[in-house]
Amino acid sequence: MRATIDRIEGNLAVLIATEDESVRFTLPLSLLPAGCREGDSVMIGIERDIEATTAAKERVAGKIENLKHRE
Repeated sequence: MRATIDRIEGNLAVLIATEDESVRFTLPLSLLPAGCREGDSVMIGIERDIEATTAAKERVAGKIENLKHRE
C-alpha cells in the first residue's frame, strides 16, 4: 500500500492511504525510514507470518494440554 505522511505529531506520523484517503493510520516515526518528512510517500507492507502463527498455536495447545493434566 502506498501512503502519504500527512503530518508528524511528536514521535508519531499520521499517514493517509493513497488509494483511499478515508484510510488514515498512525505509526511511530521509528518504524519509518530515516529522514521521512511530511508530504513524503512511503510504501507500507504487511505480510502474514504462517510459521510464527503455527508455532504460537502449538505453544498454546501445549499449555492447554498441560493444564488439562494437572491434578
